[in-house]
Amino acid sequence: MRHAATLERLGGYVLPGGPVDARPAIDQARALEASGLGSIYVGERYATKDLGAIAGALSQITTTTRLIAAVTHIGTRHPIALASLGQTIQSLSGGRFALGFGRGSAGRWTSYGVRVPTSVMLADTVDILRRLWAGERVSYHGPAGTFPDLRLMEIADVPAPRLLMAGIGPRTLELAGQAFDGVILHPLLSPDAVERSAHAVRRAAAAAGRDPDAVEIHATVITAPDRPAGEPQFDEVVGARGLGYLLVAGLGESIVAANGWDPAELATIRSRFDGLEYHQLKSIPVGELAKVSTELPGGWLLNGTASGSYDRCASRIDEYLRSGATNVLLHGLDADAVPPLARAIKERDGVR
Repeated sequence: MRHAATLERLGGYVLPGGPVDARPAIDQARALEASGLGSIYVGERYATKDLGAIAGALSQITTTTRLIAAVTHIGTRHPIALASLGQTIQSLSGGRFALGFGRGSAGRWTSYGVRVPTSVMLADTVDILRRLWAGERVSYHGPAGTFPDLRLMEIADVPAPRLLMAGIGPRTLELAGQAFDGVILHPLLSPDAVERSAHAVRRAAAAAGRDPDAVEIHATVITAPDRPAGEPQFDEVVGARGLGYLLVAGLGESIVAANGWDPAELATIRSRFDGLEYHQLKSIPVGELAKVSTELPGGWLLNGTASGSYDRCASRIDEYLRSGATNVLLHGLDADAVPPLARAIKERDGVR
């Protein structure tokens, strides 16, 4: 019983990174579902990873897995378009869709001519969506925009999609508990950091008069099995990803604070890349990031990821689930590695 529950609480991405061909998402989704994982996460990227197109396609070639948008932005679609997208995918999937939002990079939205989202804008947009899905007619003027008369002409005969918020900082965790159905935590958090974050979200939910036990906590865990357990920083999956997040201004500080790490160590490693803008950091070769990541404090990558043997990864995933996560997103995991990891979880739980 524990094995089934464990696998159902795990999920993986389709089309990780920036693909030039969207078609592999189909076989990747089939493989994730066949392995017994309970969720498929779709990350939106404005090129070949349109959320509506990908999630719509996956809704028709899967039957049991949840489809989770992780994540999109509130300002790139009008609220009526967001409501239509969410309701349509929910209908196509038979009620398996969850819509996740994130703040993203302020510089990106400014360059797109899209407003940088504030907490009030996010909360108000969530309220508008829920009211529209409930069949209400909405008139709104406020931080989220001016919408004189919104309504959906038809209401799908399925429950409204659950709404998730990507977050790591205290204010966003509080917002997730107050206004959303759950949180998608950032990669590189240790199980202890996930536990503290889960408590913060649930406290905020309780303070807002909501059921704290109904709030979902999705821990995003960089997962790299079948690698040397003692030196994951030499691996491009772990080292390059981990360092890449830490180099981003604001995000790196939030990761360090959430984990209780030494900010002076972060400053030291960042000095290697002084003067580089966000887009320049994103273009640093993976091999170079992996090499420099060996200079990070030894415990950072070990504590904030699941790496090493398949058995060790299964144990780490169990730690995250026991820390208060309701779900674990296996980040960076190759599709070929999913079946053996699923087998390791079964063996760990004594299931043949």
